[in-house]
Amino acid sequence: MGLLEAGENLSSAAHAVGASVSSVHRWYQAYQRAGPEGLRPGRTPGRPPRLSASQHRRLLRMLQRGPSAAGYSTELWTLKRMAEVIEKKFGVRYHPGHVWWLLEHLGWSCQKPERRARESDEEAIEQWRRERWAHIKKRPQGTS
Repeated sequence: MGLLEAGENLSSAAHAVGASVSSVHRWYQAYQRAGPEGLRPGRTPGRPPRLSASQHRRLLRMLQRGPSAAGYSTELWTLKRMAEVIEKKFGVRYHPGHVWWLLEHLGWSCQKPERRARESDEEAIEQWRRERWAHIKKRPQGTS
């Protein structure tokens, strides 16, 4: 507000701070009404979060420990499993599809596991491709 109090007009003050004239005018009015307190951000509208910040931190630690620590037999987090853990630990029910938004807020991303047989022998597969597949696959007519 120093620029306006120093005699600058709204347009030059807006240009100096990289904002629109209407924003500077709104800020100046808020400052005149309530002083520096008037410039503080207000509450964000909308529904309050269902988990507190401390619960978010606890959930993140639980997720980092892995599904086996939460009692599951495999090391794969699914949205359904996460929703179950949240309900069991915090008493808050989330639809598995909505757990995705919560994960994004926690800095996680959904990833699809690569499907591959556990018994897969990559060397044997490659050898089969080189030796056997070359004899089996169809060739266009007229080529040998």
